[in-house]
Amino acid sequence: MQLTHRSLAIFTIVATAIFTQAQPSSKRTLTMEECIRMALERNLDIRIQRYGPEIAHANLSVAYANYDPAFSSSAGQFFSTSESGFNPSVFNPPSSQTWVERYEAGVGGTAPTGLRYDLTGSLSRSSSKVFNNLTNALISSDSPFDYRTSVGINLTQPLLKNFWIDSPRLQIALNKRNLRISELTLRQQIMLTVTSVETAYYNLIFALENVKVQEAALHLAERLLAENKKKVEVGAMAQLDEKQAEAQVASSRADLLSAQRALDAQQNILKNLFTDDYSAWHGVELDPAAKLTALSYAVQLQDSWQKGLTMRPDLLQSQLNLEKQNIQLKYNRNQLFPQLDLTGSFGYSGRDQDFSPSLGDIQDQRNPNHSVGIQLVIPFSNRAARSNYRAAKAVKEQVVLQLKKLEQNIMVEIDDAVGQVRTGFERVEATRQARLFAEAALDAEQKKLENGKSTNFQVLQLQRDLTGARSAEIRALADYNIALANLANSEGTTLERNHIELDTK
Repeated sequence: MQLTHRSLAIFTIVATAIFTQAQPSSKRTLTMEECIRMALERNLDIRIQRYGPEIAHANLSVAYANYDPAFSSSAGQFFSTSESGFNPSVFNPPSSQTWVERYEAGVGGTAPTGLRYDLTGSLSRSSSKVFNNLTNALISSDSPFDYRTSVGINLTQPLLKNFWIDSPRLQIALNKRNLRISELTLRQQIMLTVTSVETAYYNLIFALENVKVQEAALHLAERLLAENKKKVEVGAMAQLDEKQAEAQVASSRADLLSAQRALDAQQNILKNLFTDDYSAWHGVELDPAAKLTALSYAVQLQDSWQKGLTMRPDLLQSQLNLEKQNIQLKYNRNQLFPQLDLTGSFGYSGRDQDFSPSLGDIQDQRNPNHSVGIQLVIPFSNRAARSNYRAAKAVKEQVVLQLKKLEQNIMVEIDDAVGQVRTGFERVEATRQARLFAEAALDAEQKKLENGKSTNFQVLQLQRDLTGARSAEIRALADYNIALANLANSEGTTLERNHIELDTK
């Protein structure tokens, strides 16, 4: 038997429908709080952003590592020869020889004031063989070991350039702000996710209720069609009216299918927000535990503005960026100064033909040495430093304007959100009244149709009006609750509204 393309497509659709119906499915009733809790634990965007503070903290530790002291050591042997003076008429003596063995160790680093310190210690021993031509006699001497020891400290303190801020202190200050910015970025992502969960949850309730509305509309259309069929059979109605009712049934069935598809899509949106394993939730039907209600909420524009301008994570990040630029400007200004360093050193040394006595010189604090000095370096043009400073000033002015623009955008956003809340609450009452009037109008028109004082077309029109009114009412309820969630997000109070405490330690 051969299948045509059309019959094969029909067979595929039927088989898919049978397979889908055969798949096990379950229903899970969830509250808003449960959805938010699962999103905080499993949402992939939040989990990705949680690494931000950890990375920023590691970078801050790297900046502090500039102050970690470093240990250094070295060891080596050196051997050298040099030709001696000679008298050709007497003899050409061999070269002098010198042998040195040296060990050094030290600890060096930089203090938070920019002070560079080096603690050093050294030990060396040497011997030599020298040939001299004195009074026409060749003398060869082997000197005993010569032990030399020393300990000391060298200090270098900048007085102008790199005095009040240098590169390590710059990086620490910037990375401290970056750590705070990463925490605010995480907070912003959590707020966005929670708001998205609230929006998806209310949209899911609307989708469920809208399916019920479309099912009721289909039921009304089918009941009217059944009544019209009876009237056509007894000759009390024209077949045209029956066809109109059939068209309404077909249209209502199409609307129901669209509503069911929208419900499936909305279920997927909510699942994607609160799980990182979509396959585990694929066959689960979500059933919101809450119902759509409209509780009055007093909004004050000035109060909302005050919250937004003090609590919004993006605004706080922008303020931190301005702080970072001020620190960068401070550093670039310091680089304009010449390099003026105060240097100093202090130590002891020992020398003997044995190791212990040479070390004893240091223990007895013999042979002290010290120095104090000034080093000055003045670049001829310092073009790079001056250009960096001008650029930093321009960037600061740019950041200031960006901050001002963000503050204005937040005020506009909150103003719109407050308007949405106020209008949304009024819209709930208006759509409720419209639904009540539509129900009353349809009931009256159906009675008129039964008494022969109306037409089938008018009843069908009022059925469509009632369906639209019912859908508009639940849409208004969902939009009002979504507007409240959006207002909290615009104010930066989403976490407080949902009693969520964020710990980024």
